[in-house]
Amino acid sequence: MPVSSPTDLLPRLSSGDLTVTFVVSAEGTLLVADRRSEHVACAGNRPVRAAGEMCFALERGRVLVTRVSNQSTGYCPEPKSWGAVADALRAAGLEPTDGFDPRCEFRRCLGCGWLNLVKDSVFECAGCQAELPNRYNAQEVP
Repeated sequence: MPVSSPTDLLPRLSSGDLTVTFVVSAEGTLLVADRRSEHVACAGNRPVRAAGEMCFALERGRVLVTRVSNQSTGYCPEPKSWGAVADALRAAGLEPTDGFDPRCEFRRCLGCGWLNLVKDSVFECAGCQAELPNRYNAQEVP
C-alpha cells in the first residue's frame, strides 16, 4: 500500500500502534504491508531504494514514526539507504526518526556464500566461521 499522507495509515492504527514491513520504491514512494509480508512482495518484486520494518504510533490524533530498521534479508539494504527512507517519510508528511534502529549490516561470506546479518560488529560467517569482508557485498551472488 503506498503511503502519501499520514491519513493513509489511520485505518491500520486502530489499536494505537502499528509495525509494518516497508520498502521505498525505486521512484521514492513509501510502500507498507503487513509485518508478516516479505519485502520483495511488498515491492512487487521490483528494485527498491530501502527496505525494513517501521513502527508507527497514534498520539493525540497525530501519526508518529517511532522506529525504523533496515532489517530485510530480501533486499539487504545498506545503512546508507537511510536518506531514501527519510525523504520518503517527509514526502508522505511524516517526521523521520534519527536513523535506523536497529542499524543492520549484511555481508555475504566469500567462502561459503552464506548471507549474514553482522551482530555486535563481529564480521564472522555464521555458516563456516570465515572472516566476512568489510565492504558491503550482500547482493552479490556467489
